[in-house]
Amino acid sequence: MTLSNRLKSSVSTLAQGVCGVAAGLALVFAIAGAPGEAFAQAAPAPAVSASAPAIQGQGPALWVVKDTDSTLYLFGSIHVLRPTTGWASPRVNAAFESASDIWFEISNPDDQAAMIPLIQQYGLSPQTPLSSRLTPEELAELDVAAKTIGASAAQLEPMKPWLVALSLSVAPLIKAGYDPQSGVELALKARAEAAGKSIHGFETLEDQIGMLATLPDDVQLEFLRETLKDYDQAVTLLDSLVESWAKGDVPALERLIVEDMKTDAPELYKVLLVDRNTDWADQIQTQLQGSGTAFIAVGAAHLAGDDSVQSILKSRGVAVESVE
Repeated sequence: MTLSNRLKSSVSTLAQGVCGVAAGLALVFAIAGAPGEAFAQAAPAPAVSASAPAIQGQGPALWVVKDTDSTLYLFGSIHVLRPTTGWASPRVNAAFESASDIWFEISNPDDQAAMIPLIQQYGLSPQTPLSSRLTPEELAELDVAAKTIGASAAQLEPMKPWLVALSLSVAPLIKAGYDPQSGVELALKARAEAAGKSIHGFETLEDQIGMLATLPDDVQLEFLRETLKDYDQAVTLLDSLVESWAKGDVPALERLIVEDMKTDAPELYKVLLVDRNTDWADQIQTQLQGSGTAFIAVGAAHLAGDDSVQSILKSRGVAVESVE
């Protein structure tokens, strides 16, 4: 399969993965906050509710890792949700309340003051504007698409292709009512802060930006070109993913995001999932050497499939059980 065809088949998968489960809330939060201003300055973040709508049925999946003196809960999150989506089941609430330490992908996803300089450093390239990389026809398409995020092709000129593509992928989700403020992490972070729990992160803001900023230039450009054709498909795919996640259907999550990314975009699959899952499994094993109870919430795609965090831990002899 050619690079063009592979990326064409995986643009919506990547958008779904980045915005929904895989690459991280920080980028989505920043893009949703001020896309039309090309991240020139941060807008104040609205308050986050420390509660979530009631859940029906079993709710999203939850796992636990234990040894003689440690209990670590693993919860797959969705970074952006509609405010009406319920996920805080009794078992999730009980696990969260029992923990003294809360772990996320990053500890400060809503810190736009820290994010904006990184976006400017890794997402802008004024010396090679988009008009020098795209055809006149593609620039016209970009101008039409840019209007959906309150911008124009001229305003996006200094941005690198990966950042423009991701911005256009996020825009339909926000328009459809998805909101990082309603996502799992920010609600749990607010609850943790109110309860005085310790908050930790597996990665840094710079780590998350670097995942996409270091993609080869030809891959970034193809991602942008295909996004211009297909960016409005992300809503339908994320709707399906959220429906499966909310009822704890992990095999469906694997089919919807993990298998597609693994097949259609193996380079991205390795960068966004395998490498990070391996690193997080290392950190979890380090936590097991200590004691106490922790609650770990990371993107749901990281907890599905043969290369999931749980699978890596099990391959190392660490017992992981589902919480029923």
